[in-house]
Amino acid sequence: MCYYNGVKVTRSEFIRLKQLEKAIAKLELLNRPMIIGFDYSQAPVLKRVEGKEDFEITQMEWGFIPPYLRNREAVVNFRNGYKDANGKFHPPITTLNAVGEEMLQPGKMYRDAALNRRCLVLSSGFFEWRHVHPIGKQGKPLKTAVKYPYHIVLPGQEVFFMAGIWQSWTDKDTGETVDSFAIVTTAANKLMQQIHNSKMRMPLILSEDQAWDWLFGDLSEEEIKKIVASPVAAEQMSAYTIAKDFRAMTDPTTPFEYPELTPVEM
Repeated sequence: MCYYNGVKVTRSEFIRLKQLEKAIAKLELLNRPMIIGFDYSQAPVLKRVEGKEDFEITQMEWGFIPPYLRNREAVVNFRNGYKDANGKFHPPITTLNAVGEEMLQPGKMYRDAALNRRCLVLSSGFFEWRHVHPIGKQGKPLKTAVKYPYHIVLPGQEVFFMAGIWQSWTDKDTGETVDSFAIVTTAANKLMQQIHNSKMRMPLILSEDQAWDWLFGDLSEEEIKKIVASPVAAEQMSAYTIAKDFRAMTDPTTPFEYPELTPVEM
């Protein structure tokens, strides 16, 4: 879930976030209405300045890269799947999102990052699909669902914070170093249960106080779990349907109505 995100803010909102003139030069980072996760492209992230209660707005590659992968070829195989020398297919592993309730478990690739390298992913709204099973001729729901896309925002907040974790990765063949991240997810609230009804998940959206703690706090495992278990209330969110071909549109956030669709309960 949450494989599509958008960041588009006004200059005044950007200044509120950073309050440093030097960051204005990076304003173009925050003018992308849709970032597609499976493109594994760069996205704007707030990263703590080491040893200080200050942050920088930087670009990181969306798609957490575990440090044990040797080179870019290994990263591509990891993300897309591959056949080994014996012809056995190894399925892809998607690391765009990290399940918040599981990331601290022993042995999880996200554990160290969750404890030591937390970041904030900027969002002005994200995209999700609602699965609806039409009623067939026999009066029963069909097995194949029709997917309706939604754009989800927080009214009154041009930009909000998603919890993220990041990892620095080095290509052992070329020496290239890349910072990559995953968005932390949590159980869906009442609104997102209706929209992301196939998986019942949503990004972990933080209040400003939670965002400060996430970025700067010396959080224990229990404190991290408490934040993960406190998703933003459905009443603070709003959602509306968009066109099914939104990914090809100049403005993918343009509302589009489906007369056959029962509205979600806000």
